[in-house]
Amino acid sequence: MVADSEGEDVEGELKAKARSIWEEIFPAGDADGLRELIAADSIEHGARPGEPQGLDGAIQTMHWLGRVFSDQRWEIHRVIGEGDTVVVQATHHGRHTGELMGIPPTGRQVAYDYVHIVRFRAGKVVEHWGVRDDLTLMRQLGVPPEP
Repeated sequence: MVADSEGEDVEGELKAKARSIWEEIFPAGDADGLRELIAADSIEHGARPGEPQGLDGAIQTMHWLGRVFSDQRWEIHRVIGEGDTVVVQATHHGRHTGELMGIPPTGRQVAYDYVHIVRFRAGKVVEHWGVRDDLTLMRQLGVPPEP
C-alpha cells in the first residue's frame, strides 16, 4: 500500500478513480468527469488513427463509444493497484446502434472483455493502455474473421 504524508491510502484512491472512469463517467458521456481525472497531456497508447492524444482524445473516444454502443455499461471484475498504476479488468456491454469501423449498426447486444492499464500522476491519468477482445466483439456482430 502506498500512503501519502498523512497516511491516507493513495492506491485505494487511485483505484476508485480508475473504476469510476468506466463504471460511471464513460457510460454517462460525462466530459466534465473526465476533465477531473485525465491530464490534458495524457498519452493514449492505443489511439485510433487520426485521434488526438490527451484529454481531448479521451473525450472524443468516450463520445464515439456512446454513438457506437447504446445502453452501454462496464462490468468491473477486478481492480488492482500498485504504486501509481491501476489495472481494471472489465467487460464492456452495449447494443451496437452506430457504425463501428465500417460495420453498419446491427442492433445486437455485445459483451467483450477489456483490460485497462492507467498510470496516474498528481491524481490524474497520464497514460492509458487498453487490451480488448476484438475477436469476440466481431463474432458477436456477425463479422467473420479473416483466414
